[in-house]
Amino acid sequence: MTLHPLTVHRHSDPAALGRAAGDRAAALIADAIASRGEARVMLAAAPSQSATLDRIASADLDFSRVTFFHMDDYLGLAADAPQGFGNWLEAGFLSRLSGEPTFHRIDPSLPAAESAASYAEAMGEEPFDVTLCGLGVNGHLAFNDPPADFSDPLAARPVTLDDTSRRQQVDEGHFPDVETVPAQAITVTIPRLLNARHVICSVPGAPKRQAVIDTLEHEPDPRFPGTALHTHPDVHLYVDAGSAPEGGGDV
Repeated sequence: MTLHPLTVHRHSDPAALGRAAGDRAAALIADAIASRGEARVMLAAAPSQSATLDRIASADLDFSRVTFFHMDDYLGLAADAPQGFGNWLEAGFLSRLSGEPTFHRIDPSLPAAESAASYAEAMGEEPFDVTLCGLGVNGHLAFNDPPADFSDPLAARPVTLDDTSRRQQVDEGHFPDVETVPAQAITVTIPRLLNARHVICSVPGAPKRQAVIDTLEHEPDPRFPGTALHTHPDVHLYVDAGSAPEGGGDV
């Protein structure tokens, strides 16, 4: 296994982080459109991604040539629940884009195994041009909680969320208590997420600092899912004063 260093960008606050990460993502999307006539982009749905997505939404891009995917969604929520990640992306990001982008959504109304298999088929085997991700408090990538499978043969699968992931959803204000957080979800697996030409990881906020430290200091280890990023040759990690191991400051 060939390992690669992550390119770390430190910024003073989430807004500055989002501007920088969003500008890089927009440039890579534009390059893909220019070279191949289209772009394929994997999205994460979380408040940590908001500033990055805001910057992309404001970019001068032909979004009609962009196909978007998203990396996870809950099972068991009402179809119109705002906490659903597909709904969150539709309302807060995709509805703001010019043109008519394509968005392939996970269908949580299907039986779990069928939903995962259907989404794997929708993604196909072609690499994403850009995967936009974050890190969970426990270091998860999408809902690949520790111990994560770095060589999962499936592209998407049903998972049971660990307590830390469910608590994070409460702490971020999405649910009133842990009991109301769905216990199961569909997630895109780590190998499929990293089947991408470029990866941009936006991780603001002090609650994520330990996940950043673990990701940077450990070689690939299933106990620290973010360490899988070291297996990809082009990962740019954006942190702010809260999440940077040694504090913030633009570089």
